[in-house]
Amino acid sequence: MTSSIEDYFRANVENKLFIKVPEQEDHDLTPATRLLEKRREMLEVENGLTQQKEEFAMKMEALKQRSEELAKKEAQLKESLLKFDKFLKENDAKRNRATKKAIDERKARDQKEGEIQDLKKQMVSQSVKKDRSGQAVDTFLETTEEFGEVKDIISRFDTLAATNQELIDRAREAQEKTERNRSLLINSTEEKNTLILNYNNDIAKLQTRLEEAQMRSAKCQLEWDQTLKNATSKTLELGQIKMAVNNLFLIVKTHLNSKITNTVDTKIQLDKIQQFMLDLNAITTELTQG
Repeated sequence: MTSSIEDYFRANVENKLFIKVPEQEDHDLTPATRLLEKRREMLEVENGLTQQKEEFAMKMEALKQRSEELAKKEAQLKESLLKFDKFLKENDAKRNRATKKAIDERKARDQKEGEIQDLKKQMVSQSVKKDRSGQAVDTFLETTEEFGEVKDIISRFDTLAATNQELIDRAREAQEKTERNRSLLINSTEEKNTLILNYNNDIAKLQTRLEEAQMRSAKCQLEWDQTLKNATSKTLELGQIKMAVNNLFLIVKTHLNSKITNTVDTKIQLDKIQQFMLDLNAITTELTQG
């Protein structure tokens, strides 16, 4: 009788699930134990999938925050570089203006010095003529409309000499100011070059960290794809288990002439199947002993 019932269950399972039911290999495991083992496997699969989803969500959130921090730091560095570039351009403009002013003042001084030299030549020439003949001086004064007397020439010379000295002083001050500005510009340029070098180093480090974060993100994506693949496989396996349990439940229900309530809850179905197997095992044991 026991053999007939087992053949009946095996035939129905093979017909309904299209799978071959293996012969009983482990005589130490009862049907109830195997059902409990299947239930435990189902719970482990569901718990494993939930835990993997939570871990992946945490990893993705951490990567998102890290990427946002790197993007913020990179934007700050770019802004600092733009400000420094503006500062350098302004310094170049100031230096060019100071250089142009010094050149203009030097040209004006050279022009005045030229005029002074011309007047000196005229004075020397006139002095020679005066030494030769006082009349020559009178003749020069008479023929020269610009200078009425000798004192006018001397006064003009003194004026040009004073102007020349003033231009020399102004040129010297401009030169000193230019040198000071050049020294300040050199020091500032060196400081800014050092700052740029530090910024470039920071950018390189951030770029490296960004690439590492992207690599970790790609790795997480691969892990997520593998997780989805495993989840799909586990889901398929879980579906097959549920189908097998449902078919066994229908077999049990049919065997009991529909005395049990129909349900789609796999756990309840397993309980019903377990109870049926226990009852069947008890009956088999009783018949065997009898």
